[in-house]
Parts: sequence; structure tokens; C-alpha cells
Amino acid sequence: MKRTMMSLAGVAVALAAVTGVAAVAAPGGGSQDTAGSGTRLPVQRSALLCPAPTSSEVGETAYTAFAPKGAAAGAGTKKGSAQLVPAATVKDAGSDDRGSGKGKGKKDGKGGRAGDQAGAAGSGGLTVPPRDTKPVLPLQEAGKPVTTTTDRADAPALVGAADGTLAPGWTVQQTSAVAAGSGRGLLGLSCTTPDTTFWFPGVSTDTDRRDYVHLTNPDATPAVVDLELHGKDGSLGGSAGEDITVPPHATVPVLLSTLTTTPTTNASLHVVAREGRVGAAVQASDAKLGSDWLPAAADPSPSAVLPGIPKDATSVRLVAIAPGESDADLKVQLATPTGLITPAGLETLHVKSGMTTAVDLKDVTKGEAGSLVLTPADGGSKAPVAAALRVTRGKGAAQEMAFIPATRPVDKRATVADNRDKGSTLSLVAPEKGKDAKVKVTASAGSGGGTPVTKTYTVKGGTALDVDPPRPQGLKGTYALTVEPEADSGPVYAARMLARPQGGLPAFTVQPMPDDRGSVLVPTAGQDLSVLTD
Repeated sequence: MKRTMMSLAGVAVALAAVTGVAAVAAPGGGSQDTAGSGTRLPVQRSALLCPAPTSSEVGETAYTAFAPKGAAAGAGTKKGSAQLVPAATVKDAGSDDRGSGKGKGKKDGKGGRAGDQAGAAGSGGLTVPPRDTKPVLPLQEAGKPVTTTTDRADAPALVGAADGTLAPGWTVQQTSAVAAGSGRGLLGLSCTTPDTTFWFPGVSTDTDRRDYVHLTNPDATPAVVDLELHGKDGSLGGSAGEDITVPPHATVPVLLSTLTTTPTTNASLHVVAREGRVGAAVQASDAKLGSDWLPAAADPSPSAVLPGIPKDATSVRLVAIAPGESDADLKVQLATPTGLITPAGLETLHVKSGMTTAVDLKDVTKGEAGSLVLTPADGGSKAPVAAALRVTRGKGAAQEMAFIPATRPVDKRATVADNRDKGSTLSLVAPEKGKDAKVKVTASAGSGGGTPVTKTYTVKGGTALDVDPPRPQGLKGTYALTVEPEADSGPVYAARMLARPQGGLPAFTVQPMPDDRGSVLVPTAGQDLSVLTD
């Protein structure tokens, strides 16, 4: 090992290289976090990936892009740009049936296995068609959303980037309404940032479910991905999920039931990019409960917060996995408007190492706003867990499901787009007793016009709050919501529910609102910036 001194500029360059997404502005426009801690600067570049929305002939998808105002620009920060372009979709030349489930995989010329729309690639060989590079959703200014819609059954995945003044907090929402079929309902997703690892508790390979993981590569070199499924007894085994090649600027949908011979109702999926990076999201369709996107859960941690359970939820299922070497014993609590309560008969939950545990919480909210809070039953335990909820509204044949994964807290700011005049509910939770959360919520200008409106909310520590969010004055079109904790706020988590009934179906979707990581902390020039390198 050798000790190497790095300059402030070197730290910034290293940070950009490590993240692959965030580059920082030069000093001059940032803010000091705390004495001696460094300068907080806005990112200069960010990337987002939107999976192919739906293959339904009776579906329509709305895309909304937005970048919040107010990011302090560093010296030399350029005027920003943000746009998406279509990705190529990898298909098996022998079959284009997304639901066939045929094929066990074929090695490509580099030894990788590429998935297709039927699961793993079949014997017909891989086809990577030319992609259209016409920009989609170009964003020219912060503070005002832009929108577009498509009803194409073959609508592609989208890849893109924002830079300059539009990079901090850039977000894109895709919302699909499907009128009929097994995929019917409302599917919503905040488009994802690329990474190298993702956890998806709550997937299923059962016969009633068709779950596809969509892997999208934003870069100019191939990515190689492994998919690992874990059930109640541990790994579901098999090598079908190994060495999946995702070509440059392309997307690969993989049907999870083709990766195992064991139908499993409650499972967890681990996505690992061994080479390159990808965006990942799971599209889940249930024969009786409709469909929605399952976003990745927050990185495994000893504690987890799952915000935004609808007050009229008729069924709630918790799915958790302990990916570390130790079992996890969790205290399960529901944050309500009046405090933290323990669901009847569920004081603690034991999660074995490497195994998936599921428990039905039934109608746990009982007509009140609620968010689930998981903490170690033994306060000193460090065993990490990843968790998600499957939430159902409605009864009988008119039921609809959505997913709520554990999410990161809102540290500085979180944003969600595609809010309409009606149908949005903002959920806020302050999970720690004695630490009240104070947040500023801003409704942006509308995509077609309107004046921004800001309101401030206080959430008592240990409680949850559901509100009808503020709306822009004179709203035309859609708008974005931005949540910003005040300087003296306690920890706060947020989610947004969209409810858009389809006839008698209570169609809905929930998007967690993690911190947008629109800024990074760069050490000051006076600090010891020495690092150890090989």
C-alpha cells in the first residue's frame, strides 16, 4: 500500500469516476454543511433509465420530466440540458412472444447470456435492432415539467442524461394506464439511476404472476449481469440467471419464472452487474390483482422505513430478506397519525440469513394513514435487511396491487413528477420519537401553465401524515412536487400515491421519494485529503 495526497480537484475527479453519474461543480456556488466538513456542491451530470412501459395494445403511457429550481450553481456551471433517447430492445430471433417463457438461454460471442422478452435468450439467436436516437422529453428550463404520451405497444426503453444546471434533481416519471388484460391497472415508476447492484424483495415466480426484470445499459460498452433468486429456504438455484449480457444502449427484459424450476410466491431478486452498470426495475403482473412496477429497495440496512400505505388498503404483505451472514430480528411498527403501534401478533419478525420471509399484515392501516418502520429488536444488531410491501386496494374482482419498497430518507430534497389536479396523496413519516420533521413542499408550475405554491408541514416524531399536496395556482397540465426538510428537521421519509380509478377498479400506484442526491459534499482545501491506494 502507498499513501497518496490528492488535491480538491482530484477528489472531485475521483468522485465523478466512482459514481459514473455525478460530477461536481467547481467551488464558488456551494454551501458549507458544517464547520470543517466541506462544501456541498450540485452535481454536474446525472443519468436516468426508463424501462419499456407496457406491451399492451390497450395501454397509454405518459412521461413527465422535471428539474427543480434552486440548485446553487458552481463557478463555471453551464446552462443545462436534459433529454432521453430510445434504447434498443434485445429480442430472440426465434420468438417475439413476451409471455411464452420459452428458451433456456444462449451464449453470445463473448460468453455472456442475454435475456429476451421470453425470458433467457432462445436458440434463434440475438437480434439488437438499430435504435432511434431522436430525443424524447428535451428539458430546457428548471421549474417547469415537460410531458409526452405514447400508446405504442412496442414503446422502447429510454436512456438519457442531464447536465449543467438541470442535472441536480432531474427526474422522469412514467405512468401507464392499461384498460384490460392481466396487466390492467395503473403502473407508475420514477425512472432509475444506473448502478451495479439492486435488491427486489417481493418478486414472484408463481403461476399467477408474470414478473419481468428490465435491465437497461446506458453506456457504450456491454454490461454483464447475474440474477439471483432467494426464497424461504434460501437460493432458488440454477445458472440461468448468470452471465446475462446487456448490449450497449439496449434493454433486456427477463422473465423471472424462467430462472428457476420452483414456483415461489414470495421471493427476493438480487441483480448484480459484474461488468458495467445497468438500470433495473421489475414489472409484476398478477392474474387477479393487476400490475405495477416494483422499484428496487433501499440498500440493505439494519433499519428500514416503507412510507405511504394507503389508508384504505385491504391487504398488506411484508417481504424481507437478510442478505448478510447473520439472521435479523426486527421490531415491526406502524407509524400512524397518533404514534407508533405494533401490529397485532407481530411484535418481532425473524429473518434468516440469505432467506426471504413474508408475513401478511392484512388491513393493517384500518382507515388511517400509515407507514411501516422496521428496527432491530436488539438495539445493537447490525444485521442488514432489504424489504418491500405489496399493497392491495379494493375487494373481490375489483382489486389492484402496488408495491412500496424501503426507501432512503429525504436528506436535502426529493422530487416526484406527474401530479394532476386530483388523485395525488403525499405521505410523510418521521420515524424517530422526539425528532419532529419540518418540511417545505413546493408544487411546481404546471406543464401547461400555473404559478408555484409552497406549504410547510410539521410531522411529529414517531408519526405519519397523509396530505392532499399543494397545487399550483391556475394549474394547466401536470406538475411536480418537491420535498425539502428544514435545517432543524428530524429524519423524514416520503412517498406519493397516484389514484386514477378505472371504472370500478381502484387503480393506483405509489412512488417512494428518496433523496435525489443532487449535491455532493467535497472536502475543503484545508482538510487532510490523503487516501490509501493500491
